[in-house]
This record gives sequence, C-alpha cells and structure tokens, in this order.
Amino acid sequence: MPEITMPRLSDTMEAGVIAAWHKKVGDAVSAGDVVADIETDKAIMELEAYDDGVLERILVAEGESAPIGTPIGVLGDGSGTGPTPAATSAPEPAAPEPAAPEPANAEPAAEPPAPAEVRDARPPASPLARRLARERGVDLQSVQGSGPHGRIIRADIEAAAEEAPAAAPAVAVTAPAPAPADVDEVPLTAMQRIAAARLTQSKQEAPHIYLTRAVDVTDLLALRATLNTTLVAAGGPKVSVNDLVVKAVAAALRAHPEVNVSFAGEVVRRHRGVHVGVAVAVESGLLVPVVRDADRHSVSEIAAQTRDFAARARDRRLRPDEMTGGTFTVSNLGMYGIEQFTAVINPPEAAILAVGAAAEELRPRDGVPVVRSIMRVTLSCDHRVVDGATGAGFLRTLTELLETPLRILA
Repeated sequence: MPEITMPRLSDTMEAGVIAAWHKKVGDAVSAGDVVADIETDKAIMELEAYDDGVLERILVAEGESAPIGTPIGVLGDGSGTGPTPAATSAPEPAAPEPAAPEPANAEPAAEPPAPAEVRDARPPASPLARRLARERGVDLQSVQGSGPHGRIIRADIEAAAEEAPAAAPAVAVTAPAPAPADVDEVPLTAMQRIAAARLTQSKQEAPHIYLTRAVDVTDLLALRATLNTTLVAAGGPKVSVNDLVVKAVAAALRAHPEVNVSFAGEVVRRHRGVHVGVAVAVESGLLVPVVRDADRHSVSEIAAQTRDFAARARDRRLRPDEMTGGTFTVSNLGMYGIEQFTAVINPPEAAILAVGAAAEELRPRDGVPVVRSIMRVTLSCDHRVVDGATGAGFLRTLTELLETPLRILA
C-alpha cells in the first residue's frame, strides 16, 4: 500500500507539522488532490497525493510533528481502513517490544547487527534524532537504533540521555531553571526554533564585524515623494524607502562583487547573481523572501514584488524557492522608530545591512548648520571573507547612491 510521507519543503526543514488534514479516513483520493497542509519553519504548504486510492489510516494527527520521510498516512483500496490515532508528541515509530526468552532447544537466532565499531561512521538517524543528540550531548555512535533497519529515533536519544552518567557529558547542556509560578510558557513555533538554531550557529561560526555610516537621505525622501505622486497618478504602487534601499544595495553589490560572497571552507564563493533578501516580520517569527536579480529590476518592480511577498508572508503562503538563494539581506526597522541596530548574518550569506529610521539632525552645509534627514545603516560582515576595508568600500558606494538618488534610477 502506498504511504504518504512527510516531504522536504524547504532547505532548512528537518520536520513538518500537520496543520490540517483535508481528507479523512475512508475518503477517496486521486493523484493531485490536496490531502493536508504542512507547516514548516517558513511557510504552510499544501501536500498533494501522488497516487490514487482510499485514505485508510492517518498516522500523524493534526498539530503533531514528523521528520522528513516519515509516513504520515496510508492509501489503499479501503479494506484496511482504520481509526485516526490520538495526538501524540512522538510520531516516530515506537521501539519494538523486548523479545521473550527462547527455550534452550530453540534454533539459533539470526546474526545480530554488526557492532558499533564496524558500522558506518554516520549511523542512520532521523533528522529530529540528530538535532536532539546535538542539543543533549549524545554521541550517535554509542546509540543502538530501535527504528526500522536500526535507524536511531527520538526515543533512543532520550533514553541515551537519561542513561548518561552524572559526570559532565562531552557537550555540556544546561537545563533551563523551572519557571516561576507567575510565568506562562509559550512553546516556540517551528519558525522560531529553526531561526534560533540558524542564528546561534551564525554567531558561533561567523566572526561578525560591524560598520556604521550616517547617510543624508534628505534628497532621497524628496525623490520618493515625487516618484509616488507620479506612480499613484498612473495607477501604480507606491515606492517605500526600503524599496529604494534594496535597489541601491543591489547596485552597490554589483559594483563590489567581493561582498556578494559566501564562506565555503577552503574557498570563497562569488555569486554571479545579486539576490537580495528582504526581512519581513510576521506573527510567528521572521521570513526572508528574496528579490532575485535585484540589480536588473526597476524600483517600481521591486516595490510590487516586495509588497506581494509581505502580503503572502503574513498568510504563510510563500513558496520555499522564494525564500532561498539569497546572497545578501536587508533588515529595516526604521518603520518601528529604531534609529540604529546590528543584525545577525543570515547564513550562508556573508553580510546583512541593518537600516534605521531617518531622523532630523543639524548638519553643516556651506559652513551653516541646516536640518537634514539622517539615516544610519550598519553592515554586519563575516570577517572570514569580508574584512573591514572591503565592507567600508561597499558602504561608501551605497552612501553615494543614497545621497545622490537619481543614480539609483539610472
């Protein structure tokens, strides 16, 4: 009988949550039918059936999680229809029951699995089990898997963690202190869990260096007002300050390909395309859709695309391919009144630009103090591949573009 398995829907996905089942046990299913909604760390995606049949069993209930590749349902001819299981926090296969003692005259048992020292250096384990092993300091080589074909599952890791000696493990893991009585604990969303892991990894692996410039955006704001008057009259979408920043960033990256890079061990990867990620805050976390080839788009095209991204991000309807492949990210908190901040690099990128709000300041102009609109931008660089001088050169070009904004439109 064909199984419905948890698909890989994003590059960072290790497990998915069943947001909703669109079919119930006993329903007929045709190839191409949407059978369930899957919530990943980035979006809610529709899961389509690849086979015809009858949904005989639902193995993972709504609200429950399952690792990639895990069966979540079974299709058949309807003869094996069974009830939907109760919700469980451990959707992985349960460990087998211990075998009863064999009589003395029993036939010899099958040869046991090869010992750990002769097994493959990377023991088979579910993605969830690998993550738990890292978090709890469990050596996968020391764990005997109880899943199919000896696969290590979550229950095995939890058992190994409990059996570990009281002495400090190879990787120290500090348990959180009990919550006070007047505290409500809210579980992390899938998006928040993945973001926490990726950004922690970024800070641990990539040595960050921060460079800040104060940019006079008085003329930029005036140009934006003129553009929007023209665009609205023509029935087009308005352009935001961030749209102009994204366009300027793309032009500066094209002029400084040494910033449009990624660290990859023994090599530096220089990206031919300029693909700018635009951080979008949503209720359950942060999403970063990517404007591909941003240097080749007009400002109004970037405005239309980012507006569409923001609307679909709030509904968790962005496609995985729309949130991967970025080579640089822009994070703007100016709309929240934040004047300056530093951002954590979004791996595997090598830099991210934090954009603050424009504020009026007195600045000398021809020897006379005048009020100008000043916006501070901070570049976070992976110092392994983008040093201070390289980042400063990029910021100089970006500043020139923003302070002479007609060049952005050229």
